[in-house]
Amino acid sequence: MSPQQACSHRLDGALRQHPNIAEQPFVMNSRLLSGILLTALASTTHATSPVLEEIIVNASLQPELNSRSSVTVFTPALVSQRGARHLEDLLSAAPNVNAASGASRGRFFQVRGIGERSQFVEPVNASVAMLIDGIDFTGIGAVATTWDIAQVDILRGPQGTLFGANALAGLINFSTQGADSDAPSTLSVGVENDNGRRIGLAYGTQWGEHWHGRAALQRYQNDGSVTNTWLNRSDTNAQDELTGRISMAWVGDQHRIDLGLYRIDIDNGYDAFSLDNTRQTLSDQPGKDQATTDAARLHWQFAGPVEWSAQLSMANTDTLYSYDEDWSYVGIAPELEYSSFDAYQRDRDMTSLELRAAQQSESLSWVVGTYLRDEDEALERRYTYLDKPFTSNLAIETRALFGQLDVPLSERWSSYVGARFETRDTNYSDNAGVTETFSDSLWSGRLGLEWQLNNAHRFYGGLSRGVRAGGVNADLLASLNALDDDVSISLGGLGIFKEESLLNMEIGWHWRSPNGQIVSDITLFSMLRRDQQAKSSLTIPRADGSTAFIDYTNNAARGHNRGLEWQGRWQVSSRFQLRGALGLLEAEFDNYVTPLGDDLSGRETPQSPQTMAQIAASYTLWQGLDVGLELTTMDGYFFSDRHDTRAPSRQLVNANLNWRAGNWSAQLWARNLSNETYYTRGFGSFGNDPRKAYAVEPYYQLGEPRRFGLDLNYSL
Repeated sequence: MSPQQACSHRLDGALRQHPNIAEQPFVMNSRLLSGILLTALASTTHATSPVLEEIIVNASLQPELNSRSSVTVFTPALVSQRGARHLEDLLSAAPNVNAASGASRGRFFQVRGIGERSQFVEPVNASVAMLIDGIDFTGIGAVATTWDIAQVDILRGPQGTLFGANALAGLINFSTQGADSDAPSTLSVGVENDNGRRIGLAYGTQWGEHWHGRAALQRYQNDGSVTNTWLNRSDTNAQDELTGRISMAWVGDQHRIDLGLYRIDIDNGYDAFSLDNTRQTLSDQPGKDQATTDAARLHWQFAGPVEWSAQLSMANTDTLYSYDEDWSYVGIAPELEYSSFDAYQRDRDMTSLELRAAQQSESLSWVVGTYLRDEDEALERRYTYLDKPFTSNLAIETRALFGQLDVPLSERWSSYVGARFETRDTNYSDNAGVTETFSDSLWSGRLGLEWQLNNAHRFYGGLSRGVRAGGVNADLLASLNALDDDVSISLGGLGIFKEESLLNMEIGWHWRSPNGQIVSDITLFSMLRRDQQAKSSLTIPRADGSTAFIDYTNNAARGHNRGLEWQGRWQVSSRFQLRGALGLLEAEFDNYVTPLGDDLSGRETPQSPQTMAQIAASYTLWQGLDVGLELTTMDGYFFSDRHDTRAPSRQLVNANLNWRAGNWSAQLWARNLSNETYYTRGFGSFGNDPRKAYAVEPYYQLGEPRRFGLDLNYSL
């Protein structure tokens, strides 16, 4: 058993593996009725088919037989069926989970309408945490590759008791194949359109009675789906991604020690925006989206009457995010044009130590622990309109105590309560003269009840509190002297924004048919946000007619996010399986007037589609050959608070054909089979085309076009 599995909780997880159903605006009754009707009809089937397998969720404080929150699990099977190389290739299968791009990959994630959309000069406190084998990679979405993963868990709702202030909206937890994994050693190659190619190797072995090891390495490349017509190149938005891991474990009767070494090297181009909103760009200085990570972890576990564990993690990540700001070339409109290039080089060092003690019994189970993290981030910005590079340094020290109690109340009733107390000391300084030092004392927690009515029905209700730390608007403070006096005065108090808190209430119903062929999970939630952190930006005209953009974070008074999540699977027969999921969301500002006087009260928050759904079917044609078809839908949503540009709704069709024979297997897969045009980032408050005298118009980053490929695997 891996360290993550040692503290995992079991779910009758059929419901969590995939997501589902059709689309519409926020009309909860019809969608809920559809899910319940499907479940009711399915319950009349006879037990002539295989029972759906149990799925373990590898993210919790205490081992739990069932989930106490809404969870989606991505398994290696879904990765293969989607031809997924990165987390962004999977997210449409998770209800109420979205991603914002503005780079070569989806860099920022949103859960239930909460999450960041970009980062430039300012430090960012994330709302959605991301862990890989317990190592904190929050805010570095580029490294979320999928080679040799055991599974990915997406926990929706505050996970502060588990991970603290960076998990206000949820947690994305990667578990890679461990040193003593049962997964086979595999050699895998793949080809796809846009000159895509991939080669991967995963090899596990055992030395003697106690020692285990596994190594995984993959190189993935493609030319991207953009043609730069000015440079006559088709690779300016290319992807070149290397994933490498070495895991070793010593497993004794009571002790276990794991060592993991990680190298992830992302060397992608970034040339995504076109003045004409097409896949033909005109940039003369294409950008880069790079992330190079070296990480290590050492995990120790003792299994006795009291279980002890400790993990020491270290990660160094260097990122480069750069782009051609004018999206064009010198000479496109000599009378009006401007030309500028912007580059952000970040170096982040993170060290963390977590200690836990836990005990389980029929009468009482508990876990307590402490967590320490030291994070340093150095930024250098090189920008055409700066006289010299802008540099800043951010240091954050985090200390936390956490714990949870699980108390059975009767044969069918049980309860739990957990809490986390956290302090964060932040020191920020830059060469623009901004120096800020502040501390946050934060607390989060959860409590709830479970009722196991019988073997088929389980109900739960929970209340949880999440927090997000405050921060500094570095770019705004450094730029105030460039603004008009009236504007400067009105924005002068926005240098520091304060912490946000969120209260989440949810109830859930888990149903499993007596024959085990059908699993349905439904969750209703309502979240109240206080001092809601809202991302805004200013557009400042320059003397040459171009514009500068300043992002900053402001505290809105309050907001709400409420909705429904349903997931289910039905093993119709030994050959035929249906999967589905549905997410309904209403996310709005209740009371928010921006510093510039815009009243956004009642407006939907950005990146908050009201409906997300998936329905998928797989059928075994004959032994060793099966086919799958999947439809995912997403409602439209605002891209930002400061303009009305929206992403239109989309319906994407995916398909796969899977073959297995002996040690060989192959997957023929396709994403966005109908080649639908959709968008992953959008702007609408400025003009950037000198041919149109910089008239204000919307600009979009196009999502992935039709992508298809063939993967061939050999088990060694």
